Amino acid sequence: MVPCRAPLDVPHDLVEHVAWLLHEHCQARNTRCRKLGCFQQALLTLVHLRESETFAQLGDGFAISQATAWRYVGEALDVLASWASGLHEALTGPR
Repeated sequence: MVPCRAPLDVPHDLVEHVAWLLHEHCQARNTRCRKLGCFQQALLTLVHLRESETFAQLGDGFAISQATAWRYVGEALDVLASWASGLHEALTGPR
């Protein structure tokens, strides 16, 4: 379980993996410093997906605005979608 304000039933390794993907994405885009680091952004996204919290609730819980929560979750979902397409190709490609 990952420690946060409310228990989140996801493995710590999952949060770290999503954080690593976000870190690589930010490095490639030369993104500036943000209010939340990659680990917190990963956690924010997983809370949204797992608990179905609204962006207003996420913003309150992570001390960011609703718009920032929306933007961070959207970015993380884009990163996960691009990673998943590579995973799909690796699993279905020629052997």
